[in-house]
Amino acid sequence: MKGIRKSSITFLLTALAFVGAATAQPNGSAAPVEGGIGTPVATRANVPFKVGEVLTYEGKLSKSIVRGISVAELVFTVTTSPEADDYLIKAEAKSKGTLLKLFRFSFLQQIDSTIDREDFVAEKTVKVDIQKERVRNSEAIFDYGERRVTYVESDPNSPLNPPRMIASELAGDTHDLISGIYSLRMLPLAVGKSFEISVSDSGLVYNVPVRVTGRERIKTAVGRVWCFVVEPAIFGDGRMIEREGAMKIWITEDSRRLPVRSIVDASFGKLQINIRSAGNVK
Repeated sequence: MKGIRKSSITFLLTALAFVGAATAQPNGSAAPVEGGIGTPVATRANVPFKVGEVLTYEGKLSKSIVRGISVAELVFTVTTSPEADDYLIKAEAKSKGTLLKLFRFSFLQQIDSTIDREDFVAEKTVKVDIQKERVRNSEAIFDYGERRVTYVESDPNSPLNPPRMIASELAGDTHDLISGIYSLRMLPLAVGKSFEISVSDSGLVYNVPVRVTGRERIKTAVGRVWCFVVEPAIFGDGRMIEREGAMKIWITEDSRRLPVRSIVDASFGKLQINIRSAGNVK
C-alpha cells in the first residue's frame, strides 16, 4: 500500500473511533484541573441525546501533495441493550473512496459499547477489527466490584491459537472509547477549563488531560454553529498513542452538544473528520 503504512491505518481507525472519546471523566463527572468544576452524575433527563440518534462523519486525509482525499466513513447509532435497560451505542468505521481505489486497502471496525444508563460508565465493549485479510474479535468487561477491566482478543482465522488477554486495575468508574464520546457531551465545557479523564482501550487504562482552548463559529453540514474547541492530550510517551501529534475537537455550544469536527495532525499527515448528518437528535 504505497504512501500509507499499515500502522498509520491502525492509527486512523483509532482516531475515527476517538472523535472526542478521551474527553470525559469517570462516573459522568469531571475531575477539575486548573480551576475546572465538577459535573453532576449523568441522569436520563440531562443527557443531550436519545435512543435512535444517528451521527455520520467523513474522514479526509491530507499528506504532502495529497489534499483532502476521502478515506473513511464513521457512523454512531444509539440503541438500547437487549440484556438490560442500558444504552448500547454502535460505532462503525469503514474505508471508502480514494483509500480503496488508489491504495487497494480496506478496513472495517465495528464497536458495540454497553453503557450503564444511570451512572453512564462503560460495562462491556465488543469490537470487530478487519484490515484486509487480518481479522480480530475482542471483548472488554468492566468489573467495578473487582476494580478490573479484562480484555480478550482472538483471531477467527486461527481458531487453534490461544486468545490474547490483558487485565488492568480500575481506579474508579471508567469509559471506553465510545462512552467517552457521549459523556463528553455532558461536561460543563467553557474556554479555559481543564479536565483529566480515565479511558480504557484494549485492556489498558489511560489518564488523559483535556483542555478547552477556544470558542469558534464554524460552517458544518448541520449548519453554522458556535463550538468549543477541545484538545485531549492523547499523543506522547505513556499516552494512548505513543507518537508525536495533536488533536482538536469542535463540540457545538448548543443543547445538542454535537461533535462536529476533529482534526488530527500526525506523522502520516492530517486527518480531518467532519459531521455529514445528524438524525433523530434530541
